[in-house]
Amino acid sequence: MIRLFKVKEKQKEEAGNANGRGPLKKQSAGELRLHKDISELNLPKSCTISFPNGKDDLMNFEVSIKPDEGYYMGGKFLFTFNVSATYPHEAPKVKCKTKVYHPNIDLEGNICLNILREDWKPVLNINTIVYGLYHLLTEPNHEDPLNQEAAAVLRDNPKAFKSNVRTAIGGGRVGDTYFARCI
Repeated sequence: MIRLFKVKEKQKEEAGNANGRGPLKKQSAGELRLHKDISELNLPKSCTISFPNGKDDLMNFEVSIKPDEGYYMGGKFLFTFNVSATYPHEAPKVKCKTKVYHPNIDLEGNICLNILREDWKPVLNINTIVYGLYHLLTEPNHEDPLNQEAAAVLRDNPKAFKSNVRTAIGGGRVGDTYFARCI
């Protein structure tokens, strides 16, 4: 009986090779769930998704967010998503590729967003994460910072914070750090 199943698997693989598609690859539960999540995305008009490695690699993609309100309005911020095969039981790894002056994003692109850490649950999805990132850009939170300096300025002097953000996204220096233009 076992031999019969191996013969059938081999026949399927050969059929795939004959069609020029190469061997058939079985999708993990994480890939299936991610495919569903991506097909059901309902992104804000200021967000776009792209697949730099092609549509065959759904597990690694980029989301671009261009906020239309708040401190970061007009800037364009790129986030990379790396999704493991254990998704949705494990949150995707998300990094900000755009260097940004932000209390919840450090200069290496690490992001302080509760749903990417302790509050992640398998019922959450990619859409939830994108809206969380969008919310961070429209309403930064000084109470849970990764960039302590930016958080202190936001808390103590919102006008100076706004000026620093405008300088940073326009391509300038805030303190000792240079930020590339992202408008």
